[in-house]
Amino acid sequence: MSIAHIEIDVGAQRLMAYDRHAKLVFDRRISTAKRGVGEQLGSECTPRGHHVIRAKIGFGCPPNTVFEARRPTGEMYSPQLRRRYPDRDWILTRILWLSGTEPGLNRLGVVDTMRRYIYIHGAPDEDPMGQPSSHGCIKMRNSDVIELFDRVPAGTPVSIRA
Repeated sequence: MSIAHIEIDVGAQRLMAYDRHAKLVFDRRISTAKRGVGEQLGSECTPRGHHVIRAKIGFGCPPNTVFEARRPTGEMYSPQLRRRYPDRDWILTRILWLSGTEPGLNRLGVVDTMRRYIYIHGAPDEDPMGQPSSHGCIKMRNSDVIELFDRVPAGTPVSIRA
């Protein structure tokens, strides 16, 4: 069943998705920014407001595929790889790239969600969900982001609230 709208509740650390009849069809724990909410470029905060999924990246990639600059690196995430690169921001498996729709709040200028490279993406299995820990993005379990990715078309509305 296709998803028509996504809501992200930063306070509850949950991503909820609804079908075209406004029925809840997907509800998962997530992790948003450890620095809280905010829209400024360089803030490492999760942006609020209305967005759309601008692009879907990673179709067909195996779980734990490592991405940098939206491209697979050829690496597969493992705890050993994390020990080699302890400061890396792990973007895994799938990317749903968000674009703000509200000029001055999350679109254009120094508040542009797309130019800030804010994604919904997979994360290492050992990363905690249900508590803020990202650099601004919305992190999910790899199995959850695969399921979401397969059920949403590009252009799907995404609302983020604190």
